[in-house]
Amino acid sequence: AAGVLRPDHPHALHQLVYYSVYAGWDRAKRGPPPYWFPSPTDCKQTNLGRVMEQNGPKLLGASYKDPISSFALFHKFSIENQEVYWKIVLKELSIKFVREPTSILDAPDKSKKGGTWFPGAVLNIAECCLLPWPSQNKTDDSTAIVWRDEGFDDYPVNRMSLKELRTQVMTVANALDTMFQKGDRIAIDMPMTCNAVIVYLAIILGGFVVVGIADSFAPQEIGTRMRVAKAKAIVTQDFIIRGGKKFPLYSRVMEGTSAKAIVIPATGDRLGVTPRNGDMSWKDFLSRAAGRSSMYSPVYQSADALINILFSSGTTGKDCPEFLTQFPFISGCIVSHVHNFTRAFDLFYLLLVQGSQKLYHGHNFVP
Repeated sequence: AAGVLRPDHPHALHQLVYYSVYAGWDRAKRGPPPYWFPSPTDCKQTNLGRVMEQNGPKLLGASYKDPISSFALFHKFSIENQEVYWKIVLKELSIKFVREPTSILDAPDKSKKGGTWFPGAVLNIAECCLLPWPSQNKTDDSTAIVWRDEGFDDYPVNRMSLKELRTQVMTVANALDTMFQKGDRIAIDMPMTCNAVIVYLAIILGGFVVVGIADSFAPQEIGTRMRVAKAKAIVTQDFIIRGGKKFPLYSRVMEGTSAKAIVIPATGDRLGVTPRNGDMSWKDFLSRAAGRSSMYSPVYQSADALINILFSSGTTGKDCPEFLTQFPFISGCIVSHVHNFTRAFDLFYLLLVQGSQKLYHGHNFVP
């Protein structure tokens, strides 16, 4: 089948060949028929495979065979020996603790679920994303962000190094310090652009709290989330550029909230709107960092310090805030690393393992 079938053949033909090949497969004894099995070499080259190959013989002794045969045994070990397992996988990420945790999980009452993760730990997860980490081959010259703007698909992609990202994040953090108090909640309502990544990391680096608001929301929805989160300000764009068209964003923000807005131009350096009294352009905002040190001292906090407020309607249809501390991002990055499940935590994860954020500024269906 692999030598005959092609991707452009109808799906029905693929199904016909599949069911013909596995017509005599005993599902009761063997489970569902496989589509594909990775080779032993492929398994050993995965993140989890490498961890198992490096640590399996030492932890499991002669019982360890290979990542596939010993997966269940290694999984059982990770549950029964959390302290050992977590210390191993933490070394896979560029996590810098200013103060190491006294343990991985403090659960005095073993009969109940839960407890305190990383008790005593002090860190800044945004700083971890921005520091070079030689053991991970993560240097100042490593590419941190790769992006392309809509309408420039025939041009080379844009790249930002880790050093360039760190410099811009520190500039924004310095500017934030001139306007807000530590712990203030600052919303972001804009597409996932380079500036959005920079602002997000700067807010956390500076000891503030990110409030995430989708750029598709109507004014009333924006206002509700600003009030529920008690956000002091909001960072947004003048417009959203998609499919060659300009869609208003700042006007929706103005209608939804009276909180101070910092407005970033969707294209170029000049805004396509006039900021209302009390709001400011991105250029004026960045100028507030002039004269301050180009370096920035991160605000270090406990692992259970609040850094992000998200909203989920769940099944109620109401605005339900989710309060995220530093720990879920660490644990999420670990899950992403060993299972390659990079979704909610991909921004942190990719920057912690010498990966690059890939962004497209515009409509992803534009040819």
